Amino acid sequence: MSNIVFSIRKYAAITAILMVLIMTVLDGTVVNVALPVLAVEFGVSDSYTVWVVTAYQLVITMLLLPLSSAGDLYSYRKTFLTGVTIFTCASILCAASQGFAMIIISRIIQGVGAACVMGVNIALTRLIYPKEVLGRGLALNAMVIAIATAAGPTIAGAILSVASWHWLFLINVPFGIIAFTLGKKLLPDNLPKKDKSRYDWVSGIENMIVFGLIFYSLGSFARQGNIAVNICLLLTGAAIGVLYIRRQKKRPNPMLPVDLFGIRLYSLSIITSMCSFVAQNVAMITLPFLFLSGRGFSEITTGFLMTPWPLATMIISPLAARFVERHNPGVTAAAGMSVYAIGIVLILLLPSTGTSVWNIVWRMAVCGIGFGLFQTPNNIVMVMATPIKRTGGAGGMQSTARLTGQTLGATVVTMIFAVIPNLLQSIDACLYIALTMAVIAGLFSLSRAPRINNKT
Repeated sequence: MSNIVFSIRKYAAITAILMVLIMTVLDGTVVNVALPVLAVEFGVSDSYTVWVVTAYQLVITMLLLPLSSAGDLYSYRKTFLTGVTIFTCASILCAASQGFAMIIISRIIQGVGAACVMGVNIALTRLIYPKEVLGRGLALNAMVIAIATAAGPTIAGAILSVASWHWLFLINVPFGIIAFTLGKKLLPDNLPKKDKSRYDWVSGIENMIVFGLIFYSLGSFARQGNIAVNICLLLTGAAIGVLYIRRQKKRPNPMLPVDLFGIRLYSLSIITSMCSFVAQNVAMITLPFLFLSGRGFSEITTGFLMTPWPLATMIISPLAARFVERHNPGVTAAAGMSVYAIGIVLILLLPSTGTSVWNIVWRMAVCGIGFGLFQTPNNIVMVMATPIKRTGGAGGMQSTARLTGQTLGATVVTMIFAVIPNLLQSIDACLYIALTMAVIAGLFSLSRAPRINNKT
């Protein structure tokens, strides 16, 4: 029934999940603003300070699938609560850091906690929401991630304007305690299952090495690190990745969900998701350069111009969730990517001079509407295409696809800016890439439409 009224207990359980999800996503962005402050505080160079961000993101990427697998085998609830505990305690350690080494170690520990939460939040959402309104829960997840990602710098700036950098981490503590208390009492346990597989530690180690080497080398490429070293790391990661995939094909419940890739609907959804996040991140990184340097707007105005995108996504996501309860989500997601592509084209068609703020605002809103219309239906297809006992692995792969797309997007922008010296030309090149990836994502999404009615 579409008009199911959730009990207060279920709303509280959902609140616990979303609260921690906001914290973990925000901590990937808020620290960016404080990097110059931390460089002075710990007496290190700006390039070294970037490790405060990189260490956190790298650990999450390396551990998402291993911890999702742990949730599948043992308990999503226990994995989530463990993550909340680790993340909250590590936040205290970050705030208490007296040296650069300590804050890096603390951020690594914090990344472990964040990976626990991100790896099972989709699985817990699926257990809490009835199937007929699951889209609304996934829409909330998508909306929270979009808003937290976009709002991170603004929130960080607000905190730093009234308090020291320590509060960027300490603010997590009360929310972590509340989320743990609610989660311990209210989150559901896994559905009972017959097989009692043991955790595959070898696969876990292989996964960490593969994703660690590949993502580190991509990030180093973006930072213009040693090319020879980066190529060696990338090739080593790829070689171990081949062995890792071969091992996964022999496992009954593989950590890297190669069994789910056999479900064409799921594999198409993963590719679609990755392409969409490349398209999103390329544009989100490029547009501030367009507004600041290309159009001569101030920093404050640029921040205002970036706001309509996440705001439109926030408004559209829950509406899209209700819409796909009665309409084909593959077609809806394809329409969303089409709207997003139109938004990018409209930005590319901006006049070179005399551009008003409001002329940009509505174009940014079109991009946000398109992405909001795409993301929720795509997530619904990904989740519903998989067996419920494999929801942890499916959710972990979903988050991995998002992080992979975002990382590739950032790498592409950095490389284009390095290759094309003219700023306006490099901005146009990046936006054309964003447009191309949006079209590809839309076509993949549309190709799923005939299969969805039989799968969801």
